Amino acid sequence: MDLLSIAGIILAFIALLSGAILKGAGLHSLVSSAALMIVMVGTFAAILVQTPGKVMKRAFGIFPWVFRSPVMDARAIVQRLVEWSQIARKQGLLGLESQIDRERDEFIRKGLQLVVDGGEPDAIRSTMEVDLSGREAADLRAARVFEGMGIYAPTLGIIGAVLGLMAVMQNLADPAKLGAGIAAAFTATVYGIGLANLFLLPIANKLKTTVQAQSHVREMVIEGMVAIAQGDNPRSIETRLQGFLH
Repeated sequence: MDLLSIAGIILAFIALLSGAILKGAGLHSLVSSAALMIVMVGTFAAILVQTPGKVMKRAFGIFPWVFRSPVMDARAIVQRLVEWSQIARKQGLLGLESQIDRERDEFIRKGLQLVVDGGEPDAIRSTMEVDLSGREAADLRAARVFEGMGIYAPTLGIIGAVLGLMAVMQNLADPAKLGAGIAAAFTATVYGIGLANLFLLPIANKLKTTVQAQSHVREMVIEGMVAIAQGDNPRSIETRLQGFLH
């Protein structure tokens, strides 16, 4: 569980609520069903128009990574790669066949299979790099869904504010209602800017960082698999892979 992400979201709510109180606006000033409808539904509608269904599904599939990153223990993977290189030197590449079914990670399992099948090191590298780039591109497209929502939300907030001001203009004959009406009109702007900058854009950046971290570990796996296929010394492999752990 990523405690920093949870703490950040809690602090964002505290900042908004306490700011409204300290400024004298009160918590009631942040409540507007119309503004919520315009910003939330409008933002979601805009991203639906922009995003293919497959990408949208993937976006909500990786959303939990904000709070719980996928488990890829780089140090443990280095140890496994070194152990596999030792097995390969003693028993040959076919000695690794029993390790394939024990491996949970699909990418690592695919690399092991390529090594056991006796593929050339360059062919193994090329195949795994294509797989890596495809996974990374798909996950980054999914992360950009939240970035897109963060771009649209402030604009929808402005639209909500304009609609609120239009409603206020219809009540110019009653000056007593003008102040409250104008304040309510700007609630949509608060929703849009707050949603974008406190939630959606940080979520997008967090997901991008997680995707890049995964790709870095997978690059290390590729180097390890190629080294095993080449028959490199296990100690040399370990030294080389340690460079990915900084």
